[in-house]
Amino acid sequence: MRKATSYLGWKIDYGRPVGEAALLHPSSMHWRVYKNTVALAVGGVAAVLMEFADARIRSGVWDHSTYKIDPIGRSGRTAVAAMVGVYGPQSAARRVIRGVGNMHGKVNGRTPGGENYRALEPELLDWVSATAAYGFVTAYDRFVAPLSELDKTRFYHEGETIARLYGVEVCPRSTADVMAMMMKRADRFEPHPIVDEFLTIVQSGKAAPAAPKFLHRTLSRGAVSILPPLIRQRLALGPAYDLTLADRMMLGGLGALTEHRADPESAPCRASLRLGLPGNFLYRNAAGQARLLENAGLAEDPMAAAA
Repeated sequence: MRKATSYLGWKIDYGRPVGEAALLHPSSMHWRVYKNTVALAVGGVAAVLMEFADARIRSGVWDHSTYKIDPIGRSGRTAVAAMVGVYGPQSAARRVIRGVGNMHGKVNGRTPGGENYRALEPELLDWVSATAAYGFVTAYDRFVAPLSELDKTRFYHEGETIARLYGVEVCPRSTADVMAMMMKRADRFEPHPIVDEFLTIVQSGKAAPAAPKFLHRTLSRGAVSILPPLIRQRLALGPAYDLTLADRMMLGGLGALTEHRADPESAPCRASLRLGLPGNFLYRNAAGQARLLENAGLAEDPMAAAA
């Protein structure tokens, strides 16, 4: 990622203003998880599949976004919104979140089954937020590095800070909470050709053409593999999406590689510099990070203490 990027015409520089805090502390689980591109890619696809199980969200996304015709642009904008919420200066993060909310305020319609929907309905916002949290933390745990239950709890707890700004009312505090939300909605879940079309776009590599096509197929199978079994069954994603041993080894290898390779121009590195930390702060071991935080005068993350 370049030093400055943009969202809806707004310039975003993760390295400036120097010293401006992010919404989340640099020692947070979100800073750790979001730096890994494998966790974000696999978890992001899994989250969309969980959302698309509900006809209201599926119709809202497919009928009101450019994903079908511009998957690269749509994926890029989604990635920027996610990254600025975690790593961006608070002022930029709040501005982007307001912009996303304003766009969502214009999204309403009717599903093919005749049910009205509004993107800002609390029930839909709650589920979208929960699926993103579940997707990212589960993908990281599965393909990057195992997480303790305490770490997962911290991740869910931290997410509430950002989720509330989006208008989310019910924030899960654990994977069990996500599963409980899922069961309340289970009667709505159904297969649909749009799910297959979405996965076809993912596997084609159109959303990220720089990577080899076989990697996109592996990514899609990895995403399906972390879906709750109920949702995979309801979406009718059969054996063709089973994760092979080669897939598992590839995702695990890439996850480990990206976990320890810092890109100086990436959002995590630029944000670390903004706060007076080395660019590779997040790629140090826990003891090294603790020393750097102390030297930079950054207090302990209160959410870590609470968890």
